[in-house]
Amino acid sequence: MEGDCRVLSIQSHVVRGYVGNRAATFPLQVLGFEIDAVNSVQFSNHTGYAHWSGQVLNSSELQELYQGLKLNAVNKYDYVLTGYTRDASFLSMVVDIVRELKQQNSRLVYVCDPVMGDKWDGEGRMYVPENLLPVYREKVVPVSDIITPNQFEAELLSGRKIHSQEEALAVMDVLHSMGPDTVVITSSDLPSPKGSDYLIALGSQRTRRPDGSTVTQRIRMEMRKVDAVFVGTGDLFAAMLLAWTHKHPNNLKVACEKTVSAMHHVLQRTIHCAKAQAGDGQKPSPAQLELRMVQSKKDIEDPKIVVQATVL
Repeated sequence: MEGDCRVLSIQSHVVRGYVGNRAATFPLQVLGFEIDAVNSVQFSNHTGYAHWSGQVLNSSELQELYQGLKLNAVNKYDYVLTGYTRDASFLSMVVDIVRELKQQNSRLVYVCDPVMGDKWDGEGRMYVPENLLPVYREKVVPVSDIITPNQFEAELLSGRKIHSQEEALAVMDVLHSMGPDTVVITSSDLPSPKGSDYLIALGSQRTRRPDGSTVTQRIRMEMRKVDAVFVGTGDLFAAMLLAWTHKHPNNLKVACEKTVSAMHHVLQRTIHCAKAQAGDGQKPSPAQLELRMVQSKKDIEDPKIVVQATVL
């Protein structure tokens, strides 16, 4: 039962809009999960706006919050979910918490979106301090069960470049060897046979047979690009992948199809509404491009499959 399934989500929080915990909490609750949220930051809105303000949680404050849960013996979780973090000591504290939670529940699944940077015009750029990379490589990825890097982040973590699908599969094997059984490269600049309007995502899931041997399922998805800058899509993707891999634990193809199809419906509704609000020929503002989550409730609950995954 998902309702008995409890998620600890350690992410950012915004008063207005949908990023971090705000983007993760709604879909997980809609899909039947209990979610406890620790807000790593509390901002008025995301930082893509002209103005923003708020507070940042430090590692000792995180420890204090966790200690309160522990003293009341309510620190019992089935999943941990994390996203954007800017501070290396905070990230290390998250790892300590995950390790402790795994000690008391060996079946706990840690879903990590290792947010570090992205590619613009073919050039990769980090938007977190560089001292986070070794923490992700040496501490976070080894305790993760599911990771959702983009191509640039997968290259940073593996220390290898990706120029082809074969190289991407090799990078996912490197990432598997570091710890996670499920790796999804959420976006890449690999060329799609469908044309430049499409984005390729790749997934790899390693499962163990009763005899101890492992079998790996690999998939490819091709998604139509949307000409707009959305914020919070990675947070939404990781949360929904958590939910759908829980419901389809040994079928990465179905889990990813439901995740990506739901994303497609949310983004299409968002861009349609944003353009209508902006008016003819006007570029939508960050406020108008906030994800239409509540309006997409039915698509999140039961997504019509519009993106098919190919098994490789």
